[in-house]
Amino acid sequence: MIVHFIGAGPGAPDLITVRGLEYIRRAPVVLFAGSLVPLAVIEEAHIDAFVIDTAPLTLEEIIDEIKKAHAKNLDVARVHSGDPSIYGATAEQMRRLDDLNIPYDVTPGVPAFAAAAAALKLELTIPEISQTVILTRTSVRSTDMPDGETLKTLGQSKATLAIHLSINNIAKVVRELEPHYGELCPVVVAYRVSWPDEQLIWGTLATIREEVKRCGITRTALIIVGWSLDTHGFSDSRLYAADHHHVLRPRKGSLSH
Repeated sequence: MIVHFIGAGPGAPDLITVRGLEYIRRAPVVLFAGSLVPLAVIEEAHIDAFVIDTAPLTLEEIIDEIKKAHAKNLDVARVHSGDPSIYGATAEQMRRLDDLNIPYDVTPGVPAFAAAAAALKLELTIPEISQTVILTRTSVRSTDMPDGETLKTLGQSKATLAIHLSINNIAKVVRELEPHYGELCPVVVAYRVSWPDEQLIWGTLATIREEVKRCGITRTALIIVGWSLDTHGFSDSRLYAADHHHVLRPRKGSLSH
C-alpha cells in the first residue's frame, strides 16, 4: 500500500502529468481537494474507486481515511491542486504518515505561476531585468509570515514576485511594493488560470487595485509583480548569441574531438 501525493496542476484537466493521471486511474481510494481540483480529473478514477472530497474535512479526518485504506492494503491517490510543494499543506500530512509508517511518494504538478506565465506568453527571467522569481504570500487569515519574509523585505530585491493567497490583501501588496518597484511597475492578476473562466488582469502598482475591484475578484488569484512583465527594451540572452561558444556549439573553425 502506498499514498500518492499528486499535483493536479492549475486547473485545466489536460495539464496533469501522465504519471499523476495513471495513479488516479489505478487507485482504489481517491482523496481530492474539491475546491480547486477539476472534476474532469477525478472522473478519471476507476468506477469502483472510493472518492472523497477533502475540502470539508480536518487534517485528522483526512489521515483517518488514509489509515482505513492502509488497514485494507489499498493505495490512495491524494490529489492536490497545482504542485504539492507550494502551499499544498502536504508537509503535515507526510509528517503524520511518517509517524504511522505509511509509505508515500510525490508526483509534481504544474504550479500556478508557471501556468500564468504560459497564458501570458512571458518569460519571467529576463536578462539584465530579473533573474530571480520569488514565490511568496502575505498574512491574511492564514499562518503568519516568518520574520524577514515580508513584502517590504523581499521587495528590496526587485525580483519578479509571484504572490499567492493574497488577492484580498492587494492594498497592502501595492503599499509595500511601490517604494521598491515604482508605481508604474507592471502587475498581472491571474484569476483561475487555465480554467474556462480564466481572467488575466493587467495593470500597474498604481492601477491594479481598482482593476481588481472592478472585476470583483476576491479569491483563487495569483499576483505577479515585476519589470520582467514589460516585454520591450530588454537585452537578448547570451545563450544563443553568435559569439557565445560552449561544448555543444564550438567556435566555428575549431576542431572538436
